[in-house]
Amino acid sequence: MQYILIADDNRDITDILSAYVKKEGYEPVVAKDGVETEKMFEQYNPAALLLDVMMPKRDGYEVCRNIRKYSSVPIILITARGEDYDKIMGLDIGADDYVVKPFSPNEVMARLRAVLRRMQQAGDTENQDQVLRISNIVINLDEYSFMADNKRIPLTKKEIETMWTLAGNPNKVFTRDNLLDSLWGYDYYGDSRTVDSHIKRLRAKLDQVPHPDWGIKTIWGVGYKFEFLGPNQ
Repeated sequence: MQYILIADDNRDITDILSAYVKKEGYEPVVAKDGVETEKMFEQYNPAALLLDVMMPKRDGYEVCRNIRKYSSVPIILITARGEDYDKIMGLDIGADDYVVKPFSPNEVMARLRAVLRRMQQAGDTENQDQVLRISNIVINLDEYSFMADNKRIPLTKKEIETMWTLAGNPNKVFTRDNLLDSLWGYDYYGDSRTVDSHIKRLRAKLDQVPHPDWGIKTIWGVGYKFEFLGPNQ
């Protein structure tokens, strides 16, 4: 039996989401505060976590950060705060998607199916090489680690996936929609500002090390590419 952990202190919301999760073929388990969420996550090892941001004892952002230290299980944040800053913060700390209240349960289930599908697709490629080396970069998807110039750079899960996508296709231009689709799923309800803010934060971290022969270049009016000036280009 696969579990979906639903973390929210609102009984009406957990009852509705539990009913829809059952229709999807999963067994729902419910946590009512942040501390209980982390305990139940370790106990049930769920297939995904539907995580409210504003919870007693420990908020969803802190719970997400803690879980991301040891697990890549899909996390969908659910909150009443819909400002761009809150969405970007949630994605930057490792959430896979973000739903704003009030929401349609069908929308939440669509997002759940999308993140689980992407997780399945990642599992289908687990026998492929999960280490990318280019110039002074080493990206390891097995460990979700990023090394540049022999220095470990602490990137978020989504930042590592962004670098894997861009650096794995050197000098290929990705539109903002391409990146939204490949990194957050085709039914992610975001916009190009999410990508721009994400790239800005990623560049700031990459600037910690010298990289004269590579960089993330903006293609104005289009999107981004990993520009590589190495000997094979």
